[in-house]
Amino acid sequence: MNNEAMNQTSEKKMTAAERAAMIKNNKILLDVDGLKVTFFTHAGQVKAVDGISYQIHEHEVMGIVGESGSGKSVEAYSIMGLLQKPGRIVGGKVTFDGEDLLAYSDSEKREFRGNKASMIFQNPMTCLNPVYTIGDQLMEALRCHNKEISKAEARKKAIEMLELVGINNADKRIDQYPHEFSGGMRQRAMIAMALICSPKLLIADEPTTALDVTIQAQILELMKDLQRQTGMAIIFITHNLGVVAEICDFVTVMYAGHVMEQGTVDDIFYNPAHPYTRGLLRSMPNLDDEKGKRLIPIEGTPVDLLDPPKGCAFGPRCEHCMKVCLTKQPPMVTVGDDHKSACWLHIKEMKELSSGEVTK
Repeated sequence: MNNEAMNQTSEKKMTAAERAAMIKNNKILLDVDGLKVTFFTHAGQVKAVDGISYQIHEHEVMGIVGESGSGKSVEAYSIMGLLQKPGRIVGGKVTFDGEDLLAYSDSEKREFRGNKASMIFQNPMTCLNPVYTIGDQLMEALRCHNKEISKAEARKKAIEMLELVGINNADKRIDQYPHEFSGGMRQRAMIAMALICSPKLLIADEPTTALDVTIQAQILELMKDLQRQTGMAIIFITHNLGVVAEICDFVTVMYAGHVMEQGTVDDIFYNPAHPYTRGLLRSMPNLDDEKGKRLIPIEGTPVDLLDPPKGCAFGPRCEHCMKVCLTKQPPMVTVGDDHKSACWLHIKEMKELSSGEVTK
C-alpha cells in the first residue's frame, strides 16, 4: 500500500486493530530471525540477545519494550552494524528489503546507515559534535550519501528538514552550535539528521528519555506526523509503555535477551498473555485507579546474564513459576491473531484442554 492510500485511510480514523491488519498486508521490510549477540568479557560470556525474532512491515511502527539490560539497544546496534567489541553476532539472520545485512562489507554498511536506515540515539548532546554547527552536521550526513549534490543544495535541504521537524527561523538556526539549542531542539535536529536521506527504516532508541513530558509529547506527535508523511517504518525502543500506547502498532516485549511476548498494541494492553507483560502493566500508575492504590512491583531482581537460568529467564521472578520453567526454555506459542507468547502456562492450558494433563 502506498503512502497516499495509507494517509487517506488514516483520515477515516481507523481503530488500532484495523490499522494493524492493514499493515500486515504490506511488504516485509526487516526480518530478524534468531538473532544472537554475545559479549565475550574477562568474567565470561554475556548473552545479551539470545535468539530473538520479529518482522517489520512497510509503514509499521514496532515498539520494543523491557527493563534496562533486556537487550533492546544491543539488537538495534547489531542491525545498524554499530556493535562494538567485545560484542559479536554469533547466530541468526537479519534481512533488510531482501538483502542479508550480516553479510554486508564495511562499505556496504556505511551506505546502508543513513541512506536506507537511520537511528536516533538517547542523548542528542553526546551525539552532536559540539565544534560543528547544526547545519554542517546535517549537510555532512546528506553529502556523504549523495556525492553529486552541491553545498548550496545541501544547505537548502538542511533548512527544509529543520523546518519540517518544527524548528523556527531555520535559516538562522542552521548556523548555530548544539549548545545554543535546547534539549528538545537538539532532539529535533537529531531527527532531521536521521531523516535527511529519506530512509525506509528509522530506529529510535529511547529518543524522549531525557526530555520533560511536554517536550516528549511534542516529539512523539512530530514522529507520528513524519511517519504518516514519509511512510517509513519505525522501531521505537523504550521502557515507557505510555509512549508505546501513543505511537506503536505492534509491540515486542523483551526480557534478559529473550522475546517474552509479541502482539498488537491492543493485545499487549488489553489482553496481555505473559506474566512479565502483566507485571509491567501492573507497575504502571493508572488514572482510573482508586486514590491511594499502591503499585505492584515485579518481585526480585533482573537476571545475571553471566549466569542465566537454564529455563525461562523470567522464571525466578514469576509468581506462576513451575518446575519445568526452571529447567527448559518455553517455546513461542500463538495465543491469538498476530499474538504470541513464550510461557509454559500456555502449554499447560493446551494440554489440560485436550487431555486433562497438568504440567508439573
